[in-house]
Amino acid sequence: MKRRLVIGDIHGGFRALQQVLDRAAVTADDILIFLGDYVDGWSESHRVTGYLMELSARQQCIFLKGNHDEWCETWLRTGDAESTWLVHGGLSTVEGYTTLDAYAQGQHLRFFEQMKLYYIDESNRLFVHAGFTSMHGPRYESHPSSFSWDRTLWETARSMRDMSRESLLYPKRLKLFDEIFIGHTPTVYYDVDVPMRGGNVWNIDTGAAFKGRLTVMDIASKAYWQSDPLPVLYPGEKGRNRD
Repeated sequence: MKRRLVIGDIHGGFRALQQVLDRAAVTADDILIFLGDYVDGWSESHRVTGYLMELSARQQCIFLKGNHDEWCETWLRTGDAESTWLVHGGLSTVEGYTTLDAYAQGQHLRFFEQMKLYYIDESNRLFVHAGFTSMHGPRYESHPSSFSWDRTLWETARSMRDMSRESLLYPKRLKLFDEIFIGHTPTVYYDVDVPMRGGNVWNIDTGAAFKGRLTVMDIASKAYWQSDPLPVLYPGEKGRNRD
């Protein structure tokens, strides 16, 4: 049976990506929705990107763009690496990409350029890396950077917890969609390494950049599969951990 699966932030963890897709028993019939941040952290960002390009040739994939992907895209286009990016995982990405020739790097650049900022499916479910701020929805967002950087949507959702959508206090922008799936803010910030829900918002970033795991969730059933913790898969590396 065809499933719709949503995948959290990968951050260069190619081994985790392979492991969790295997554990989820992904088939060519499944539709895969990736929430962004494919790069920066562990040492195989270039392999993650290359694999996703190959995967999209075999089955339907939707790729959303994260803030780290924006940084990498700019570097691939201009050769200029922001110092802020380098200290937040970009250095490992640059080092990995030195193994690819100019043609391959150009192919990867086009892949980043074609990513979506957000996606709304036929069941009125929104998928976005970070969030949006417009009370009228993402189509009316005046600050496109919100799609890859905003944290207020998740902070708002967390404050709602299990509040009924019928409540007059329930935020209007959350009511615009039946469900919203995001990444960007790692659940390990809350000492949790599994998907979190706030209101009708699901956060699938379970800290793969740090000491957490990579997660795949079935959108319909909410069943999920996870990789091993990334430090276990990459012994001797730090990812984006500071200690």
